Amino acid sequence: MDITWWGWAALAAAATLVGFSKTAVSGANTVSLAVFAAVLPARESTGVLLPILIAGDVLAVLTYRRHAHWPTLWRLFPAVAGGVVVGTVFLLWADDAAVRTSIGAILLLMAGVTMWRRRGAADGAKDGKNGQDDQDGRDGQEARETAGPSAVPGPSGGRLKARSYGVLGGFTTMVANAGGPVMSLYLLSAGFQKLGFLGTSAWFFLIVNTSKVPFSAGLGLIDGRSLLLDAVLVLFVIPGAFLGKFCVNRIDQRLFERLVIAATVLGGLQLLLR
Repeated sequence: MDITWWGWAALAAAATLVGFSKTAVSGANTVSLAVFAAVLPARESTGVLLPILIAGDVLAVLTYRRHAHWPTLWRLFPAVAGGVVVGTVFLLWADDAAVRTSIGAILLLMAGVTMWRRRGAADGAKDGKNGQDDQDGRDGQEARETAGPSAVPGPSGGRLKARSYGVLGGFTTMVANAGGPVMSLYLLSAGFQKLGFLGTSAWFFLIVNTSKVPFSAGLGLIDGRSLLLDAVLVLFVIPGAFLGKFCVNRIDQRLFERLVIAATVLGGLQLLLR
């Protein structure tokens, strides 16, 4: 792979963001996949990015492993497996242009859904519905963070909701490594607070991303050349993860989400118009 110096710089920054997103803001690495797909051939970029994501997942599990809610994970896994199979079939016939267009469309879709969710939350606050709920949420979060994972709430909305999000998450993570925003929306809608959210998300993606390795290798997306590139870039994941752990309780979440959404939209448009 012939990569320019600015391409290396962009990939290193994207790998750092992977580590940061895994320990601070799950789903922010949609920016990383846009960068990888812009610097590398879109189809191959998914195979290069996967081991880097797994490295970030390992660091996230080591940080938040005690806060996972396993009933939620077991409810999601069957539907996710179905989505991964569908995504694998898609990749069997999709060329680079189709994959690039798919990644761009998925990024824009996820950004749109995220903005829709944020707008709905803002409208609810204007109606005065969330005053006491916010206080209860803060009290509940403090109690959950003290009591541990057993106090994390289970998902609301039942099995249909879990299956819908699971299939979409499995497909998007297989085709574009873009399952983060889908699962973030599901966990947020289920009522998870910060630590329960990060712990459940960490275990979910470690298991799912690891299970994708044989599929990606079978499709030729992971090979010796891609692993050599990964060996260099994974070094940048570690400082990103430590930075995320440091910032998770200090970051201005609302501003950061806006920046992530803006960058995701720009990345999606760049891939669609490339």
